[in-house]
Amino acid sequence: MRVKYVLNEVLVGLWRNVTMTIAMVITMSVSLFMLGASVLLYMQVDQMKDYYYGNIQVSVFLTDDVTEAQKAAIDQAIEGSNLVIDKQYESKEAALERFKKLWADSPDFVNAINADSLPESYRVKLNDPEKYDQFAQVIEKLPGIRQIIDQRELLEKVFEIFNAIQLGALGVAIFMAFAALLLVGNTIQVAAYSKRREVAVMKLVGASNWFIQAPFVLEAVVAGIVGAVLGFIILFAGKLVMLDNKLQALTTILTPIPNGNVWLMLPLLAGVGSLVSAVTAWITLRFYLKV
Repeated sequence: MRVKYVLNEVLVGLWRNVTMTIAMVITMSVSLFMLGASVLLYMQVDQMKDYYYGNIQVSVFLTDDVTEAQKAAIDQAIEGSNLVIDKQYESKEAALERFKKLWADSPDFVNAINADSLPESYRVKLNDPEKYDQFAQVIEKLPGIRQIIDQRELLEKVFEIFNAIQLGALGVAIFMAFAALLLVGNTIQVAAYSKRREVAVMKLVGASNWFIQAPFVLEAVVAGIVGAVLGFIILFAGKLVMLDNKLQALTTILTPIPNGNVWLMLPLLAGVGSLVSAVTAWITLRFYLKV
């Protein structure tokens, strides 16, 4: 009987303050969507680091006037280094073919480049990318080398951008979460004020604190869960529509986001939404109803 009464009061309370309930749900869904997006981005950045740093290479570019003897010496030095686990030589012609594939969408730019414009190079993979300095100190002294580029430096700049986006999404999520908390608190206050006489009667007849607070707390929990579900739907739809469709070309740069990771966000968002809403409602009631 008590459970039925509490559930009925929850439904009545949500409907009685329907506009504030809708505002609370929308704000909660946006904040939880941003939270889910930032968590997914965090997981994705870690996955991309494992992938790219595991395949990182050092590019050794040769001068245009490099001789066969110098190339042989460079090749022998790279081959003999105990830091190297793999190397690939790339001729001017091979470099041009790779350049054409990378810039296939810009034919005018491609036509302006010929094989002589691109240097010969070696693509070297180290057993430990952190030991790049040791490798470079030995190789750069050899004649015939124009430049040595560590891809790790380029990747670190890219990941700095991703980390900034991640922090930005988390900051927006925190800001929206604060707005959601204020809305939850105000909605509970309005609901409690509209039922102040019923609450007073309950106190007089000896109703327990949890029995008085339960309908209000459950109202907030229901709104939090609904907001979490909506936030998850937006997140999942965004992944399907944007990353898997509109921005599919970026999969050559961004590692794909597994659907399993996205589904993990549903219990996370529901748990965070319901817990935060319940705690906020309970604290509000402690101050407002003095129970």
